[in-house]
Amino acid sequence: MEQQEIIKGTSLWQDAWKRLLRNKLAVFGMIVLAVMLIAVTFGPAIIYWMTGFTYDYIPPTGNLVRSFPPSLQHPMGTDDQGRDLLARVLQGGRISLAVGLISTIVSLVIGVSYGAIAAYSGGRIDNVMMRIVDILYSIPYILLVVVLMSVFGGQNAPEWIKYLSAKVGGEGNQGMSQIFLLFFALGLISWLTMARVVRGQVLSLKNQEFVLAARATGVSKFAIIFRHLVPNALGPVIVYATLTVPSVILSEAFLSFLGIGVQPPYASWGSLAADGIKNLAIFPWQLIFPGVTMALTLFSLNFLGDGLRDALDPQTRKF
Repeated sequence: MEQQEIIKGTSLWQDAWKRLLRNKLAVFGMIVLAVMLIAVTFGPAIIYWMTGFTYDYIPPTGNLVRSFPPSLQHPMGTDDQGRDLLARVLQGGRISLAVGLISTIVSLVIGVSYGAIAAYSGGRIDNVMMRIVDILYSIPYILLVVVLMSVFGGQNAPEWIKYLSAKVGGEGNQGMSQIFLLFFALGLISWLTMARVVRGQVLSLKNQEFVLAARATGVSKFAIIFRHLVPNALGPVIVYATLTVPSVILSEAFLSFLGIGVQPPYASWGSLAADGIKNLAIFPWQLIFPGVTMALTLFSLNFLGDGLRDALDPQTRKF
């Protein structure tokens, strides 16, 4: 008898990963993001070890002009106060990426839970919950964040935010308190679309056979939602989360540009770009380097998001 060749099947995630690797722009985005994460994580420590410069070090000089163009000592030049711009761009990258990632995680937790519960509950509960989302949608997104930052910023920050900022940056550190407030203010507002995405996915899954079987065996409502429905809706959730990160980073940059985002001595790509615009005609490098770094990161995140969307969409499979 002839031996039949056994063909091993591949899972949805393995198949999606192979398709993602065939997308050159998505691979480029992953490489750039990996390099950027390594740079912002270890770069400031390496710069301090090699040169002694930190993001907030102001050299003692009597010169009236402290901003110097790029050189071997300062590859990205210096800002108005003589601080090394490379160190500030890398430190600002830490804050911008942290704001994007943490705020997206907050929006994921709220949006996924809210949308899944609304869809599975159905009826009047679903109607009321989604009307609340519609009401919040009618208010300009950035206006809500500005209100939250204005009401709870500075000395008015909640005690738990003051506690976290004291643990990280020291007692009375209002700059760190403002950063923590950014994490949660942006996350608490950006969950609305996530809730709608998850609701649509759960509505299409709630009457499937595996859900009916779980109900028949006495599985609780909570377990059906978070152990059966949510894991099967992860594809679109991952794609949208990847596209949420650049949106949040841009929102943080806009807030910092308005002066209610990251406060000195800390910096983000948005606050560095805002400072650079003031001196664009005289010291263009103050805007070029943080602007190009932020743009490259946002492009990479969007490339990766588009690649994930194509890879996880069954209609785009190519055999």
